[in-house]
Amino acid sequence: MNQPLADRIRPQTLDEVLGQRHILGKDGLLRRVIESGRIPNMVFYGPSGTGKTTVANIIANRSGRTLRRLNATTASLADIRDVMDEVGTLLAPNGILLYLDEIQYFNKKQQQSLLEFIENGKITLIAATTENPYFTIFNAILSRSTVFEFKMLAAEDVLPAIDRAFGILSREMGVEVETEPGVREHLASSCGGDVRKALNAVELLMSASRIYDGVLRITMADTGMVAQRSAMRYDRDGDDHFDIASALMKSLRGSDPDAALHYLARLLEAGDMLTAIRRILCSASEDIGMAYPQAAQIVKACVDSALQLGLPEARLPLAQAVILLATSPKSNSVVCAIDAAIADVRSGKTGDYPRHLQNVHADGTGFEREQGYLYPHDFPDHWVQQQYLPDAIADHKYYEYGPNKNEQAAAAYWARIKNR
Repeated sequence: MNQPLADRIRPQTLDEVLGQRHILGKDGLLRRVIESGRIPNMVFYGPSGTGKTTVANIIANRSGRTLRRLNATTASLADIRDVMDEVGTLLAPNGILLYLDEIQYFNKKQQQSLLEFIENGKITLIAATTENPYFTIFNAILSRSTVFEFKMLAAEDVLPAIDRAFGILSREMGVEVETEPGVREHLASSCGGDVRKALNAVELLMSASRIYDGVLRITMADTGMVAQRSAMRYDRDGDDHFDIASALMKSLRGSDPDAALHYLARLLEAGDMLTAIRRILCSASEDIGMAYPQAAQIVKACVDSALQLGLPEARLPLAQAVILLATSPKSNSVVCAIDAAIADVRSGKTGDYPRHLQNVHADGTGFEREQGYLYPHDFPDHWVQQQYLPDAIADHKYYEYGPNKNEQAAAAYWARIKNR
């Protein structure tokens, strides 16, 4: 049978859909919408293999509408017109439900061509995308649609589909199937929440395994080969790139070395060392900053070593940098200070430079003294009271000492000097 296993065992009812309890559970909003029979235009957003196409099929069957499927990677305006030509004919007596997969690949003109038919109700659009719809779908479509997010499935959600797949293939092949302990669980956890990927792995294992004494045995060794790296879900141009980078940064900020190492490993396994490096370098100043200023130098040294070594050895200095940052004391005083200063500049709070700070052509020959500039190194402790900010914002404060040991020591030092 040439039909893929994932299509042959596709759920036919909402109760059979795996996961997505937040929208398809007993009181889930999408479930209530479907059961009402009044189907609006919708956008299904989520990773591959999480049930978007399956739910669209169920909606079409329940509503009695003719389902037409297009994939934006290959469809054209002519394909859209062909679908529209069926409206009001015997081919679609109850209307058309157009399922447009990967809508993010349609340009603005192609997406706008759908508007006329969406607005007059001749078709109901269900657009699916694996990327954030608020970045990839034009506002005119979004304003006429309801967005539902499909989330990655947990391993326990995938197990029933794997068991069902083994059962169906066992009956079709007329053999008894015996799996080594851990096979099912490994398949469920290594598919990265993609049911289709798990079912494809089951189908491959069943076709490649050998029969002994009338029993087809599925081994962990074969399972490991089939499922290797399949849990990686990463797209350098999509949401995954930004999600993993964000997760790494927030784990460093949250002082969780285990989580930070996990997301570093995912980036390195995807071959994206530069994204990891950018986040690590940024965190050294944004999240640690003045609490441990030397961290920036250490991290820079680790990054330089990683770039010279290349992968796989680069994982070692990068892991060292991640552990250092995650376990270092934290302070966001640097980012707060510079952001506050930038906010003033952008809002026009600037003013002329104080006269005594302006440059003179004879700088260094004593003429700057005529401006009223006080040379700090001429005074005790190399400090003297004078105004540095423009008059308009002379009283503004940007930097606040953090509560950590290093910054409090600096605060105490300057309090002693400036209050003498």
